[in-house]
Parts: sequence; C-alpha cells; structure tokens
Amino acid sequence: MRVSKMVWMVCILSIIALVAGCKSTNTNSSTDLDMGKELIVAYPSQPPSLDTHTNTTTATSNIGKNIFESLVAMDSNYGVQPMLADSWEVKEDGRVIEFKLRKGVKFHNGKTMTSKDVVASMNRWLENSSSAEETFDDASFSEIDDHTVKLEMSQPTSTALVVLAYSGGELASIMPASVIENIKGDKLTEFIGTGPFQFESWQQDQQIHLKKFKNYSSREEAADGLSGKKEALVDDLYFKFVADSSTRLAGIQSGEYDVAHSIPYDSTDQLKSNPNVKLYSSPNTILNIYLNKKKGLFSDLTARKALATGINKEAILKASFGDSENYEKTHHMMMYHQEGQWSSDIGKKEYNIHDVEKAKELFKKAGYNGETLKIMATRDYEYVYSSAVVLQEQLNQMGINAEVEVYDWPTFVDKRDDPDNYDITIIPNTAKPEPSSLAFMRSDFTGWTDSEELNAILEEFRRAPSLEDAQKKYNDLQAWFIDYIPIIKIGDINSIYASRDNISEIEYVDGAIYWNVTKSK
Repeated sequence: MRVSKMVWMVCILSIIALVAGCKSTNTNSSTDLDMGKELIVAYPSQPPSLDTHTNTTTATSNIGKNIFESLVAMDSNYGVQPMLADSWEVKEDGRVIEFKLRKGVKFHNGKTMTSKDVVASMNRWLENSSSAEETFDDASFSEIDDHTVKLEMSQPTSTALVVLAYSGGELASIMPASVIENIKGDKLTEFIGTGPFQFESWQQDQQIHLKKFKNYSSREEAADGLSGKKEALVDDLYFKFVADSSTRLAGIQSGEYDVAHSIPYDSTDQLKSNPNVKLYSSPNTILNIYLNKKKGLFSDLTARKALATGINKEAILKASFGDSENYEKTHHMMMYHQEGQWSSDIGKKEYNIHDVEKAKELFKKAGYNGETLKIMATRDYEYVYSSAVVLQEQLNQMGINAEVEVYDWPTFVDKRDDPDNYDITIIPNTAKPEPSSLAFMRSDFTGWTDSEELNAILEEFRRAPSLEDAQKKYNDLQAWFIDYIPIIKIGDINSIYASRDNISEIEYVDGAIYWNVTKSK
C-alpha cells in the first residue's frame, strides 16, 4: 500500500483522517502475529553517536528515540503532549515552566526516575544542544521536589515547549543522573533511557541491536505520533547499516530486511510492482539555494531578486526527484507537514515566477558584467548535483555564465564556510521545530544573513507570551523571507522507505516509529 505525501498532509491537518487511515493500528489477530520476531531495518548510514543531546544527525535521532524519552513529545499534528512529564504549568509571565513528573518510571538499568535525573539530563542538554542554544538564553532546570522540576528562563520563550518536544535532532533525552556524572569529557558511552527498547550492542559499521524493555512504563493515552501509548511488539530491533542503495533495494525485495530506508527515487516503480512490499513517502528535508550575501554579486538584493524571478523551481524538482509524490512545492520557509502550526499565504504568488526576461533586466540592473559564477555542489547527495546542473542551465538562459564545482560531502561542508569559495550552493536542510531555528537565519552560517529587521522580528517572535502569539508573528517572518531573499527555497523533499507486507503500518513523525509495529508470521 502506497502512503503518499498527500496522506501525510491529511495526517497533519486532520485528526479524523489520522484515526481513519494513517495511524499504526494492528488489525491482525494475536494468532497471526509472532510477537517474538525480530525487526530488521536497513539504514543508509551509521550514526556518529547515540548521544541525542549533542548530535544533530537523523541517524542518531531515528535510532535514539527508541531508547530515550523526553518530558514532552509531539503528537501526529505536531502539538505538544506530555511524555515523562505528567503536566506542566507556565508561571511568572512565561519565564518559568514547572513540570510534574510521572511516578514509577523505570530506566533500563532498573532505577526509578526522579527529579535528580531530569535536572542532570536537561542541564546537560541546555549546555550542549545547538537547538537549546538558539532558543534558550541563560536557562536552567532545578528540583522542587522528587517529582517536580522547573525550567527558569531569563526571558519568556514562546517556543520553549515545542523545542523540548522536538525529536528530529538533539532530543532532550532523560537519562540517569549517574550516567551524566560518569561522562568523561563530552563522550556519552552508556545509552540508558526510559524508552520501549533498550540498547543491547553496537557492531561498528554493521549494526545496532536494541531489545524490548520488559519493564517499560507506558502512558495510557492512545498512541498518537510520538505521544501516548508505546509498546515494543517485537523482541529485537536491528538497525543494519547498508550504505549501498542497490543492496537495500535487493534486500527489501528478497525479505532479508523488514524495512529499508532511503529508497532511490528511480527505483520506486520497481517496488510498486512487488506485491510483497509496501512503499512510504515521508517529509524529509528542505532543498534550498544558498546565496553568498557576504561577497560578490548576490550581496546585492537586486541580484537575489533576479535569480528568484528567473529560475524554474518545478523543473529542478522534476529533474532531481522525478515523480511529484517525491516532493512538495511549498512557498513558505517551514516544511509542508508543519502547516498545522506554521502556515502563511505570504509568498504564494512569488513561489515560481519563472520570468527569464525580467530576470535578465534585474541582473543588468544589479551590475552583472559577464563574470562566471561558481555553483558549489556534491555528488554524495546526487540530487544536490543534479539540481546544480539544472540551475546552471537556467542561469545560462538568463544570460549568466556559471560553472558547477563538485566536492565530496566533508570537503563541501568545509568549503561552504568560506565566502571566497562560491556564489551559489545548494543545501538540503533538515526541518526545525520552529522558524527561528532555521539555519539560514544565523549570521554565522553559510550565506551570511545580516538583517537588523530580522533580528527585531525574531526578538518579538521569541518573546511572545504564548506559542499561539508566536504563530501570529510567522507572517512577519515570512514577509521578511520574501523581501530579503536570504535563500531561495526550491521545495520540500520526501524520503522513500519500504517495508515487507507482513509489517504493520509504520507511522512517521520526525522519522519512522518502530514501537507499536507488529510483524505477522
């Protein structure tokens, strides 16, 4: 069964649709299920670490969230729900949040969670997470009693709970205080949490093995995204690191793997014809054109307007991703699956103007004089390279000379930090829980955004008295995004993954969810 991006959109916008068609439900009778089975997931990359406090990679978050849990969690509509916290109360005009903790929650080492563990974990997260650094200013957690903690902030922070609940990178995981105390340097070596699966072993470059945590303390509410009831319905969960896409493809077809991530876009037709395989399409990254605003032609706003006016975004998307189910033409800065929280009509008309003649006029006005522009790309993400090649062709149609320079990913990441190295580059950015955390807004990130207007809007956004008030400010941010053109958003990209037909439906919220998943005999 194909779960298209349209279904995912309905999941975000409608709880009714979620209940009807998208939630991971088990319609098999218990006699049809082999509850002791292992679930084998073919994953394209090995995480550098399972330390969710410090690591932003999707591999870390996708594997780590089976082991670790946080105070709050996102539901399928990207609303904030309790997880290890039972409740919370915002006090002192938004500068303090008190959390009442659940009682009797067990860690994988058998110890019971208390405020001491939460405070130690959360203060380490505040000190080490880039998401925390971007959101919280001079904040700290402290104990009130054994089952109550408080977060104190120097100023009200409207998006605090959203960032605490975000699981797409640097999850605010709760670990035993003893584990935090035993960390040498900044390297976490004990992976002990409260989640439905516990860490068993790590064979470097081969696999990570998780086992069902038999003493897991589940919430009682119905499962909904990353919130509610969780059950490990298989005994063993293996993440096997399979870098070669053709091997993942062959393995999901043969049944060697139960699930395979990052299916190549040009292989989906092959899998559609296999009756033993189910395909899923889920929101993954934002594909952005970054412009060097510190040096060169695109330091001029008119040149940025010229490029935004002349390019054909849909042509780039089609060339790089093929089927329209693999991408979404989203005009605003956040991803399409986040529109339940972050939505704006500003910029719809400007999304894909594609007026080459107007672009030529603007480039002339900006002072373009025949110089060759450098487009920096990588083939480690093939769609980045193909997008760069199409962009080069489109620039030529606008009368602009351009060349594509290709590097491996580590070199690309290193070179993009130097404004002497490129005029244009294409970067796949991961989704963020709220707009002020988007990378291109930072003055120290490549592209080098420098806008006093942005700084003023961000201050109002972050200090809004509530999340609802902050959401109203999203239009202001989106208007700045369209006028200043810090980057040019091409679109939102879906990731394709597949499962065998004897695996129950796999829900996706900031990554695939493997608790509540069954495997039939």
